Amino acid sequence: MKNLVAYITTGFPSLAFTVDASLALAEAGVDTLELGMPFSDPVADGPVIEKANLKALQNGFKLEHLFEASAQIAPHIDTLWMGYFNPFYHKGMDTFISKANEVGVNGFIIPDLPLEEAALYKPSIEKAGLSLIDFIAPTDSEARIQKIVTNAQKFIYLVAYAGITGAGKSEDLQPIITNIKKYSDTPVYVGFGVDQNTAKEKAKGVDGVIVGSAFVKVLLDESLSDTQKIKKISNIAREIKEKINT
Repeated sequence: MKNLVAYITTGFPSLAFTVDASLALAEAGVDTLELGMPFSDPVADGPVIEKANLKALQNGFKLEHLFEASAQIAPHIDTLWMGYFNPFYHKGMDTFISKANEVGVNGFIIPDLPLEEAALYKPSIEKAGLSLIDFIAPTDSEARIQKIVTNAQKFIYLVAYAGITGAGKSEDLQPIITNIKKYSDTPVYVGFGVDQNTAKEKAKGVDGVIVGSAFVKVLLDESLSDTQKIKKISNIAREIKEKINT
């Protein structure tokens, strides 16, 4: 069974919505939830997630809101915090580790933290029983892939193309997947550009998919009520989960 990881932006359109949507996604078959930490300069994210980030910040998002929502969500679904390194640095990695353990969050996804810098934090994160997710890009050499994946935990985040999320590009990932699996038995999940239309193709040769912009687009649709948004993202999750497993 291939896994589905879903990303949503914490605090958008509201904190209560984040909790309700997360629990609904769990019921719809999502295996792991990425709770996005709104940040003013999300360098790896496309315009959809960037817009949701900005709106959440304008609504007054604070890190305490992330911790509060996670306490209600994490007992019901495997939960990771996805954010850029700036908040982790300023708040202190030890604070995030402590809070994650307190509320039941299982790890972190930090896309702008390269392997060499991550090595400074991985030991304390793993000692606390948490995971720091490793990224592989299509531009990585085989030697670089070996170095990154040798000690990878939980899953390896394979970026489907060089660029930002939601761009919908297409690249042949099979040579990269072969190289990853040569050096690691850790599950490989592909992200960037995965939606209802691309999920089945993107899931070839990997163990799961990561979907963000397809869900956040619905959250940004002001023509829908909160109830309609939750119903729609749940249906998208069910459709993607079915497609990657048939």
